[in-house]
Amino acid sequence: MSDNEYRVEYHEELDEIRASVVRLGALTTEMVSRGTDALLSKDLSGAQTLIDSDDELDELTVEIEEHVFRLLALQAPMATDLRFLLCSLKMASQLERSADLMVNTCKAARRLYDVEWDPRIRGLISSMSDEARKLTGRAIDAYVDGDAALANALDDMDSRLDDLHVDYIEAIFTSHQVSSLDLRHAVQLALIGRYYERIGDHAVNMGERVSFMVTGWLPEHTGAARIDMRRRRESSEIDD
Repeated sequence: MSDNEYRVEYHEELDEIRASVVRLGALTTEMVSRGTDALLSKDLSGAQTLIDSDDELDELTVEIEEHVFRLLALQAPMATDLRFLLCSLKMASQLERSADLMVNTCKAARRLYDVEWDPRIRGLISSMSDEARKLTGRAIDAYVDGDAALANALDDMDSRLDDLHVDYIEAIFTSHQVSSLDLRHAVQLALIGRYYERIGDHAVNMGERVSFMVTGWLPEHTGAARIDMRRRRESSEIDD
């Protein structure tokens, strides 16, 4: 195999990894929608189907990880390619965790099957689901397009989901105080809200990694740079 053919094959493998991450992202966003539908409609069969389908996402995640590790070991990528592979690895992990959170939501749906919820709680669950799905989708868009601006904006976009989560917790407290919603069920509902909020956090984390992929800079680098500057300044003062 010539050097040119070797490089073509290498870049084809990079494209395969990108396509696999995009597929994992599509499956994850679909799980958010399907899991919410099963929860709100009290569809136990649908909830179980989604729980069972998580194996497919786990398998795809492992495939992505193994593919990345193989390229890291055999190709010793540098600079942009190295950051792309590290970002893909992080994306797969964050997406798999988001899918697991929807599995947890479906398991909670089984515990809440015979519970009547306040319409406001149902509406807020639907809104949180929409925001979580949008944030995950935008993180994938930023990854595919190498869009650092969109990636960095995800943190601000997540504030909408955070606000909904606060309203949701307040609605649960109100329902517990004025209706028949008992504490055990209130706790289950609160956990569901936390699951959606965490999906938003995972999207923000993915955005940070996409920004690193494009710019080579992480938020942690800013803090590290400040510490280094402070130490240099203190050292200079001592020398003086």
